[in-house]
Amino acid sequence: MVNIMDIPEEEYIYPGTRACAGCSMALIYRIALKALGPKTIITVPASCLTVLHGMQGFCTTKVSVLHTPFATTGASASGIVASLEDKGLDQDINVVAFAGDGGTVDIGIQSLSGAVERGTNFIYACYDNEAYMNTGVQRSGSTPPGAFSTTTPGGKIGSKKNMPKIMEAHGIPYVATAIASYPLDIYEKFSRAKNIYGPKYIHILAPCPPGWGYLPRRSIEIGRLAVQTGFWPLYEVFEGKFTLSRDSKKFLDSSKRKPIEEYVKAQKRFNSLSQEQIDNYKAYITDLWAGIESRIKED
Repeated sequence: MVNIMDIPEEEYIYPGTRACAGCSMALIYRIALKALGPKTIITVPASCLTVLHGMQGFCTTKVSVLHTPFATTGASASGIVASLEDKGLDQDINVVAFAGDGGTVDIGIQSLSGAVERGTNFIYACYDNEAYMNTGVQRSGSTPPGAFSTTTPGGKIGSKKNMPKIMEAHGIPYVATAIASYPLDIYEKFSRAKNIYGPKYIHILAPCPPGWGYLPRRSIEIGRLAVQTGFWPLYEVFEGKFTLSRDSKKFLDSSKRKPIEEYVKAQKRFNSLSQEQIDNYKAYITDLWAGIESRIKED
């Protein structure tokens, strides 16, 4: 367990970024870079993170960053790793792909799958704000059922794509989930991942004030509700072994979970949810945790 005093004071993002007020992606990035350290190369597709980095010719980070086309994040990471291997530097430098859900579960899934299949030694981190926020809050494959977006004004039809499960099916050494509201958990998982050889995947839920429809000061609260209601369990899968993370363990007891209504009713994007849809969320959470309990017993 990481103590807050163990986290380095060194900051790898300069103050004054272009991120929105209350942006949880900026917090995720800040904590991840602290875990990764200065010997890190980041590759990023078109996304909110490219906005945070700033205009051409300027970057808000102290580490090297490559901006790459939307569909090519996994491929660019493979190229960086290959170059480092050629120079004998691959054991000294962390290569990390940071992409949003649109650039991961939709547009970038092919190059990510290819990089993983090649066994690229890198970390792929998806900060999932559940829509294409940078271009106007359009629906992505990660948008949850019933959520408003500018392309689903009546609410998203269909389920949220389970990207961690897809990556686990690739047979990679490490898969984890995280959320901005639990920064120590983020720090632990990036610290662990950088010391594992091969492809690593971390999927991080990233509450978004303008896209989800809540006041910026509530980002941490909203994220914690995602965990406390059981909607977003925190876990790791290392070499096939499933482990529920510390901040989610107590929610194996369903009586300790908060009602899903507290989570969805705090966000304007869910204003049109019917009672039937809320009941579907309850059933989804019940089934999700039954599956988690089964996996724990198997391991």
